[in-house]
Amino acid sequence: MMIEPAHSKLFSPELIFIEDATTQEDVFKQVSARLETLGAVKPTFYDNLTERERNYPTGIDMSVVNTDYPNVAIPHTEGEFVNTRRIVPIKLNHPITFHNMIDPEQTFPVKFLFMILNNDPEGQANVLAQIMDFLTTTPQSELENLFNATDTDSIYQLLATHFKN
Repeated sequence: MMIEPAHSKLFSPELIFIEDATTQEDVFKQVSARLETLGAVKPTFYDNLTERERNYPTGIDMSVVNTDYPNVAIPHTEGEFVNTRRIVPIKLNHPITFHNMIDPEQTFPVKFLFMILNNDPEGQANVLAQIMDFLTTTPQSELENLFNATDTDSIYQLLATHFKN
């Protein structure tokens, strides 16, 4: 199965995951393998994702937005390792430790990932800004529904409704 062309929406129902992994390495490995099978990323994606996360952490402390929100991370690679332009939401059933994007010495538990796949080198910052805008402007009840969703269809519907493409 091939992913739709990049000019369509940023979310695809088949690219939303709920993971039981308990480490960053495991979640990256599991999701990367599925993304590769779907044709969304190149075989080199996993290695580049883990290396980039090690050098440029992507954890975001959501307590500055709302102390009730779980922390999130926005892992990504350079565009040469992906075949599409998508955001891959990943709900973590178990909190996983990430380093803080702002203060890499700090770590905290993360419960939700917005993995960016972007084969448009000019658009990486734009997608990151869209995610931050979504996290800071979506009504609290809707974000809580997203973070508490137990199935991928619910996650997709919430994002399709509230995320401004």
